Amino acid sequence: MSQGDRDVSMKEAKPEPAVVLLSGGLDSATLAWQACADGYAVHALSFDYSQRHRVELAAAARVAAAAGAVAHRTIRIDMGGSMGSSLTDAEQSVPDYDPARSRLPSTYVPARNLTFLSFALGWAEILAARRIYIGVNAVDYSGYPDCRPAFIAKFQELANIATAADHPFEIHAPLMHMSKAEIIRSGQALGVDYGLTISCYQADEQGRACGRCDSCHYRRQGFLDAGVPDPTRYA
Repeated sequence: MSQGDRDVSMKEAKPEPAVVLLSGGLDSATLAWQACADGYAVHALSFDYSQRHRVELAAAARVAAAAGAVAHRTIRIDMGGSMGSSLTDAEQSVPDYDPARSRLPSTYVPARNLTFLSFALGWAEILAARRIYIGVNAVDYSGYPDCRPAFIAKFQELANIATAADHPFEIHAPLMHMSKAEIIRSGQALGVDYGLTISCYQADEQGRACGRCDSCHYRRQGFLDAGVPDPTRYA
């Protein structure tokens, strides 16, 4: 093989970029490993949006490094107390998990996934990336409207008319219809280290989970149902 052929072969082997929304939690960590397994060069994107559980950003950095992301950016957005969510308003308390609750919990942050996907789309256009990974789930979740299949489908429609890119975009949500146990088993097969992750809505500065909020409930039940030891550190 000539040097010229070798250079062409190396260019052809270069993995295509993909943007992965990475919170530092269980689901998004699974996505990061999945995107690598799918053959993409992972460009991880996290957000400091005034969330009370900002310790998850340290987890996101650990996950990005362990998953082999080629880049990891954290964008600062002020979604503080004015958003009306207990995740961003220190004067509100994060509610405990309540199986009898019928209304949307106060942990809902209006337009959060819409905002995150908009930034991800902008970065994807810059990178000439066609795929954006997002870990929304419509099975084991708290009823957030921006985790529904209809939202993802509509955003993908919007993405394909909102940029100057000459290629279509795919908003890839492979966890949408999976239970937490199924996600954990899938992650185990990929080699995900869930000990690096934080899911709790009010984890302390040491990254210890409260064990009472919705996110803790779904995470702990997922490990139980999957028959996998739970690496979560609880306060």
